[in-house]
Amino acid sequence: MIQIRKIRPDERPGRKARICRIIFAYAVAGLALGACQAAYAQGMATGGTAVPARPLPRGMKAPVVRYEDVAARAGLTGINVSGAERGKQFIVETTGTGVAIFDYDNDGLPDIFLVNADRLDETGPKPTHFLYHNLGGLKFEDVTHKAGLAHTGWGQGVCVGDIDNDGYPDLFITQWGQNALYHNLGHGVFRDETRERGLIQPKPRWSTGCAFFDFNRDGYQDLVVVHYVDFDLKQTPRPGDKTQCQWKGLPVLCGPRGLPAETISLYQNDGHGNFTDVSDQVHITGPKSCYGFTALVADFDYDGWPDIYVSCDSTPNLYYHNLAGKSFEQIAGQAGIAYNEDGREQAGMGVTAGDFDRNGLLDIFKTNFADDTHTLYRNLGGNNFDDATIPSGLAVNTKYLGWGTAFLDIDNDGWKDLIVANGHVYPEVDSGHTAEKFRQRRLLYWNRGDGQFFDLSGASGSGISDEHSSRGLAVGDLDNDGQLEIVIVNMNEPPSLLKNLGPRLGNSLLVRLVTPSGSDAIGARVTLVSGGKKQIDEVRSGGSFISQNDFRLHFGLGKANSADLSVRWTDGKDENYPGVAAGQIVTIQEGKGIVGKRQFVSAKP
Repeated sequence: MIQIRKIRPDERPGRKARICRIIFAYAVAGLALGACQAAYAQGMATGGTAVPARPLPRGMKAPVVRYEDVAARAGLTGINVSGAERGKQFIVETTGTGVAIFDYDNDGLPDIFLVNADRLDETGPKPTHFLYHNLGGLKFEDVTHKAGLAHTGWGQGVCVGDIDNDGYPDLFITQWGQNALYHNLGHGVFRDETRERGLIQPKPRWSTGCAFFDFNRDGYQDLVVVHYVDFDLKQTPRPGDKTQCQWKGLPVLCGPRGLPAETISLYQNDGHGNFTDVSDQVHITGPKSCYGFTALVADFDYDGWPDIYVSCDSTPNLYYHNLAGKSFEQIAGQAGIAYNEDGREQAGMGVTAGDFDRNGLLDIFKTNFADDTHTLYRNLGGNNFDDATIPSGLAVNTKYLGWGTAFLDIDNDGWKDLIVANGHVYPEVDSGHTAEKFRQRRLLYWNRGDGQFFDLSGASGSGISDEHSSRGLAVGDLDNDGQLEIVIVNMNEPPSLLKNLGPRLGNSLLVRLVTPSGSDAIGARVTLVSGGKKQIDEVRSGGSFISQNDFRLHFGLGKANSADLSVRWTDGKDENYPGVAAGQIVTIQEGKGIVGKRQFVSAKP
């Protein structure tokens, strides 16, 4: 039986989506779908129903890519711990952890930080996080203890920002319990300053995603933190105890449905790196109605003020529109990004932003639970989005449970492609006769450049086809050769480091934006024009699945040898840089122009 959920007035979706949902209800009764098919061209998704993949048009060829996992020889050997390997009893053992790519010592080589969780049985040594220092040439050294990053608790996510504008990026780690802020002291050492900076919570909470951003544009980076479930081991049923603790006939751990939901928090920076919780004042708190995972911050309506999108598990997603730095309004329903096109809430995990169709607006891609499609929301401008999952060709897979994700240009053709890390939450599925697998391959979608994606997963190398139960994902050019690498957290295993070893395709440019104080300019936007074609991107903290990408922006240029750049800084000022040559890393500082150039390790395609 199909149930049509009544949507509150404050959640009302866009007109076309409303029409399609009404027509879909009539279609269930056997009536025509014509109007909706005309609107979407490919028909309606019926809640997790895959649409057959479309062949490439005649004459169009997909690029040759070959991703291999080079983590072991790169020195990334730390084991992820997320509760028990088998027989997981509680949901906190399943969500996994995040990863950050950032240059903590400002030597021009991005480093890797991997969050670790813990065990409930208290056996064995305490897990530790892992900080890997980049030595160049995709070689890394474990400097965790030397850097002062000891075990802090049951870690979840991570985001990076410069809290005191000293030019050195600091780490914020979300946890089940108390979160942890590590201040970068500037000589390769971090110090836990959570309490001194005002970030101790009145009571322990389960925090997941986070992001630094300057919500009021005063020049100092504030912090948004997402909370998942109001979780108490003593109050949580065991596997099979209730109907919410069963899945496809199997007794499984409970949640999130049936457990108390949570909200999000916003901390304002006082200009000295100290924080105050202003969630109520700026109308961020709201009702506790969301099982929140990942915070995605960007200026989605291009009004100069950063907004917040939150992927929610089994509840409608949240979208906080920034009202000129004074407060926020939650308008996900009206904007068309609270639900999928059927009007259903989904089990959202990871989320990323990118201008996939190059219309100058940042679109949103969100990963979801198994038996559902992942969701692509096309940005139409003015805080209006369309569910473009089916017309874009991304509704072809429903058997994967998605987590970390990123837009990235795998072939340097100037069109953003997509990577998704997958893995089930229930180890029992391997023996439960459900046709599900705990370890799953990755998904790689190539952007055809005509508004559609092509599933390239089956022909992209062992790094994509190898099976893991993965969670966090981050991308960055780790060897400074003009192509992005992918780092993925694997539960109960070392991480993966995916390198494209296929033929070099296209020219590219890497852009680092910094403030007058030398901090990464979170929220600044680049508009790039090459060969008469325009691309945009923003510097962002957080995103993916509770993870952090390299702050440097990567642009594929195809055959073009140069590009014209325009930078919109967070204070609204614009600066233009014509004729920037391809094949290099360019550092642009607000008010000073191009202050650094560094050729790629291999500049030619």
